[in-house]
Amino acid sequence: MNIGNLPKVAGTLTQNRPMDSLSWLKTGGPAEVLFQPAHMADLAKFLKALPAEIPVLPIGVCSNLIIRDGGINGVVIRLGREFNGFEQMANGNIRVGASLLGAHAARKAADLGVDMAFLRTIPGSIGGAIKMNAGCYGNYLADVFVSATAVTRAGKTITLRPDDMGFSYRHSDVADDTIITQCVLCGPAANPDEILAKMENALLHRAETQPVKDRSCGSTFRNPAGFSSTGKADDVHDLKAWKVIDDAGLRGEKLGGAQMSAMHPNFLVNTGNATSKDLEDLGELVRKKVYENSGITLEWEIRRVGKY
Repeated sequence: MNIGNLPKVAGTLTQNRPMDSLSWLKTGGPAEVLFQPAHMADLAKFLKALPAEIPVLPIGVCSNLIIRDGGINGVVIRLGREFNGFEQMANGNIRVGASLLGAHAARKAADLGVDMAFLRTIPGSIGGAIKMNAGCYGNYLADVFVSATAVTRAGKTITLRPDDMGFSYRHSDVADDTIITQCVLCGPAANPDEILAKMENALLHRAETQPVKDRSCGSTFRNPAGFSSTGKADDVHDLKAWKVIDDAGLRGEKLGGAQMSAMHPNFLVNTGNATSKDLEDLGELVRKKVYENSGITLEWEIRRVGKY
């Protein structure tokens, strides 16, 4: 693809952009083209003019993504600081730009007395959190979601309501080539000091139970059973991915520079020199051995994109 033949933009187009420096795991090959739009009109105009046969992949900070070593065909779209706004609306709801980190949104909301504390410990941006209905400790993005503004692959700007989202456990129905640019959220009112204390306690608990200093994307596999269509845990049938991995003897398992964390065996870690192939191959090995041990087929929570 010749970058000179692509639609003109107000933002930035970069050909053969290395993606390892943008990847949370610090692995992966180059994007054929990286597009960083200047604003929403720039994004919509570009997508409308871009030939339909050219694939598009939106990314955030890649906190739930393995970019394969062969790189990514087509156009990768990454929203920058122009899309990280945060404001409280007249009705008390919060308007958040898609590129703002969830942790930052949680802190800003707390200052306003709005409790979205569950976002504090979830890595990644708000756009990605919406796409995968991110959540922890029994709270999910779906619980606070009011609406989102997005641009489709055809360059049309649309508004998404809860009924459009198809939220379920770690999932939404938003198309992979639709780019969420901002959203409106509504959290419960609470005392700012109490929200801050809740977030600090969550961070302490996370540090005690998860390898927060290691390079990982958090939970590698979805919990295999015990969740309703709304994404809520069923206390009777709850089954954790880490437990079936541990039961298969895979805590601390290594392959090349990749490892299933000894602290939390559902965390896939780059120990320092892993390739994307190491990471994905270790994940597939875990899936195989868990199935052999328990008959359970684990489903990836981390997305894998690009060429091998």
